[in-house]
Amino acid sequence: MAQNASQIRGAPKPASDGRRMIWLVLIGLLVLRIVNALTVQTFFQPDEYYQSLEPAWSITFGQDSEAWITWEWRERLRSAIHPWLFAAVYRLADSVSKALGHDASSSAEVLVVAPKLAQAVCAALMDFYAWKLARAVYGTRGSQHWAVLALSIFSPWQWYCSTRTFSNSLEATLTVYALSMWPWQWFLEAAPIQEADTSTKGDRTAIDLKDLLQGKEPARETIGTETQQDKPASTSPPSTAQLTPQVRRALFSSLIAAALACVLRPTNIFIWTTIAVLMLLSYPNAGTRAALLQSSFIAGSSVMVFSLAIDWSYYGTLTLPAFNFVYFNVVRNLASFYGSNRIDYYFTEGLPLLLTTALPFAVIGLWQALRPGYDRPQFAGFVERQSRYVLAVTAITTLLAFSMIGHKEVRFIYPLLPILHVLAARPLVSFFTPFPIPSSKLRLGIMVFGLTINIYIAAYVALLHQRGVIDVTLYLRHEVELPSRVRNTTVGFLMPCHSVPWRSHLVHPQIDAWALTCEPPLTLDFEQRMHYLDEADVFYSHPGGWLDDNMADRKSVMQSATTRNEAKTDTTLRSWPEYLVFFERLEPVMNAVLEDTRYRECWRGFNTHWHDDNRRRGDVIVQCLR
Repeated sequence: MAQNASQIRGAPKPASDGRRMIWLVLIGLLVLRIVNALTVQTFFQPDEYYQSLEPAWSITFGQDSEAWITWEWRERLRSAIHPWLFAAVYRLADSVSKALGHDASSSAEVLVVAPKLAQAVCAALMDFYAWKLARAVYGTRGSQHWAVLALSIFSPWQWYCSTRTFSNSLEATLTVYALSMWPWQWFLEAAPIQEADTSTKGDRTAIDLKDLLQGKEPARETIGTETQQDKPASTSPPSTAQLTPQVRRALFSSLIAAALACVLRPTNIFIWTTIAVLMLLSYPNAGTRAALLQSSFIAGSSVMVFSLAIDWSYYGTLTLPAFNFVYFNVVRNLASFYGSNRIDYYFTEGLPLLLTTALPFAVIGLWQALRPGYDRPQFAGFVERQSRYVLAVTAITTLLAFSMIGHKEVRFIYPLLPILHVLAARPLVSFFTPFPIPSSKLRLGIMVFGLTINIYIAAYVALLHQRGVIDVTLYLRHEVELPSRVRNTTVGFLMPCHSVPWRSHLVHPQIDAWALTCEPPLTLDFEQRMHYLDEADVFYSHPGGWLDDNMADRKSVMQSATTRNEAKTDTTLRSWPEYLVFFERLEPVMNAVLEDTRYRECWRGFNTHWHDDNRRRGDVIVQCLR
C-alpha cells in the first residue's frame, strides 16, 4: 500500500501534464515558424513591405531615410499601430547591432531578418490559438484539435503567408486569439441547464435518434440519476458583476483583440458583427446581453483611445483612419483602381487557394455545422454544435460581405482560415480514422498524396516563385558594401510599380534609387478614372518613347567619349543610373534602346515560370553602366 501511495504521489498530475504539453506545442510552433520565416525567399504582394515596413523604417530612421511612403499614408487611410510594432523591432535590432559592433553588411542583415523573426512569433501564435480554439470547441478527448494543428502546419497558404508582414497576418492572429478566448460555454448555455447528481458516476442521457431527426422533443432516459424534469434548473448566466474573474478576463481579452483587429483592418467588423448578432439574438438572455454590451463598450473605447494616440503620434493630428479607409475604398470606390474581380471570386478561386487540399473537408464541415438540427442545452455536445454553427455562419456571412466589394484578394479573407480549419477538423478525423494514421491503406494513401501536394506547393511558392525581385535587392546591397565603393550608387527600376521591396531590403542610404509609380487619380471621378494611366502604364505602353521623353540625352551614356561630350543637359529629366533593373519581357526593347551605350548585363536572376501579369514574367535583369 505504501509503495502504491508513493507511486501515486510521484506520478505527474494531469494539470501539470496539460501545461507541459501546451508549452511543448507553443515552443515547437515557434521553432517551426522561425524556420518558415527564414526560408521564405519570395515576393508575394507589395503591401507586405509598403504598408508595414516602409512606414516603420521612416518612424525609426527618420523621414530622410528614403523610405517609400505610399499615398495611403499621406491620405491617412491606415492605422499606424502595425508600423509602430515593426518600428520597435527595428529600434531593438539597430541597438543590438550597434552594441555588438557589427559592420555595415552585418547590420543590414540584422535589419532585414528582424521583422521576419517578429512575424514568425505572430505566425506561431496564430497556429497555437487555432489549436486552442479547436480545444475550446471540441474539447481535448478527441483528435479534432490535433487535426486543426496539422491542417495549420501543413497548409501551403500558412507557410507562404503567415510569416509575411501583412496587416492581414496580424489581423488573422488577433481574430483567432479573440475566438479562442471567447467564453463560448458562458454564452451558449444561456438556456436553463439542469444540475447533475455529482455523487453518481456514469451519468449520461440516451437520446432517441428517430425523434431527434423528426424534430420531436426527444425521449430521454436517465441512467444512474434522477430524471432531469425532477431536478431544478440552474439560473441563467450572471451579469458582468457576477462573472467569475476567469470568464471576465477571457471576455475582455477577446473583445480587445477583436477591436484591435477591426482598427487594423476595418473589414474585420464583418466577423464580429455576425458573432455579436448571433449571440444577442439566437441565445437571448438579459444578463448575457448586458455583459456583452457593457464589455464591448469598455474594450472598444479603450482600443479607440489607444488607436487615436498612436495615429496622432504618427500623423501629427487627430484622425480616424478607419473612416478614411471606408470613404476612399468603398464610398469613392478607389480600390477598384487596383483591379476588380467577379462576384464569385472568393468561392471559386479564393477558398481553393486558401485551403488547397483541405477544401473538401472545410466544405463538408461548413455543411454539417449549418445543420445542427433539433438541439437543446441539455443534449450532450450542445456547446460544440452551436459553436460550430456560429463559426460557419460567420464564415459564410463574411465571404458574402467581401463578395460585394469590387476589389478582391485572397489575403482579405485570411482571418477565416483558422475558422475553416476548425470546421474541417471533424470530417477530416472521421475520414482518416483512426487519426492521424488511418487503418485503411487507401485513405492512408490519400493522406500521403495530399500532404505531398501541400509540401510541394509550399516549397515552390516559398523558394522559387517570384524570388528574383528579392534576390536583386541582395545583389544591389552587396554591391554597395564592396570596399571599392566610396560614393552613392544610383539605381532605376523599370518595372510595374512596387515590384520590389524598398528600403526594408535595400537598407543602405548610399543606394539612391527610383522606380515607376502608380499613384491613383484621387481627384478624378469614376468615368475619368476609367481612362487614367499611371506612370507605369504609360511606360509600358511605349517603353522607348517614355525613355526618350523622361531620361537624359542618351548620348551621355554612349561608348564614344566624343558623343558623350555632345550630350545636351536638361536638369528636368532623370539622369541615367548606374544600374537599370527590369523584367525579361522588356529585354528586347531595352537591348535596342541601349545599343551602343555603356550599359552591359551584369546580373540576371530567376524570378518566375509564370505570372498573371505578363509584364512581370521571366528573369530579373540588371544592366550596369560601365
